Amino acid sequence: MGTVIDSHFLALTALVTIGYQFLFFVITALLKFDKVTDFAGSTNFIILAVLTLVLKGAWHFRQIVLSLLVVLWGLRLGLFLLFRILQWGEDRRFDEMRNNLGKLAVFWIFQAVWVWTVSLPVTVVNASDRNPFLQAEDIAGWIIWAVGFIIEGTADQQKLRFKQSPENRGKWCNAGLWKYSRHPNYFGEILLWWGIFVGASPVLEGAEWLVILGPIFLTLLLLFVSGIPLLEESADKKYGNVEGYRIYKRRTSPLIPLPTSVYGKLPAWFKTILLEYPLYSRHFPRQEPYWCRTSDGEGSDALKMD
Repeated sequence: MGTVIDSHFLALTALVTIGYQFLFFVITALLKFDKVTDFAGSTNFIILAVLTLVLKGAWHFRQIVLSLLVVLWGLRLGLFLLFRILQWGEDRRFDEMRNNLGKLAVFWIFQAVWVWTVSLPVTVVNASDRNPFLQAEDIAGWIIWAVGFIIEGTADQQKLRFKQSPENRGKWCNAGLWKYSRHPNYFGEILLWWGIFVGASPVLEGAEWLVILGPIFLTLLLLFVSGIPLLEESADKKYGNVEGYRIYKRRTSPLIPLPTSVYGKLPAWFKTILLEYPLYSRHFPRQEPYWCRTSDGEGSDALKMD
């Protein structure tokens, strides 16, 4: 017998998410205070996980574990982002939104959709009566989540320490995991949510079509909308004419951590398979070939093209 999706839980989590995000939208709109934006998103995940677990009251081991994983992720990311924005000041994403109520509303609506959709695996598991014995998928999902959680947390801390060092002011981060991926934190986040989905799969018989929307939505969001494209655009405009950055971008994978000695030598078509899309270089300054004088043997005055 397949999983019966309880529409009451889906509706409840949608209403709670809309209400929670609307509260912070009002705070942002009235007070022009956007330092709690990411905190509002991360803590919303915690609320949905705990709420569905408690209301169902089944307390199956799988439900407890998956809910705990979401709570740990939400607390770490929410507190980290809150600390960072309080330290750094205003959120630049809102520079064009603070005085535009329409754009601000669209942002908060989109954040509500993100929270509700990505939370679907845990929502459905917590709302389900099915409780099969632990399976290989459970262990695999927990391991995938742990790897992603460690990668995301490590990358965030490495970048924070890099930015806090006065000697790195005005530089792009290429320390630690950032040597092997231009966005290792996003790689970790995508990985851990796919781990949640895998860990939920033993309960999802017949409901995979709905629940898989969560990790797919997150992956597409970070790859094509508000994740990598925005950060690549910002970095390209800021450092695009710096030769060291151009080398870094050419040799470093956009998402999946890989040795630069390997990635840098790959042909363009293979890099596309590894998620290096033209979208990420729309604002990358193009350097035209130019002629420069060089010596060719003793006293030669030849010209070559670089």
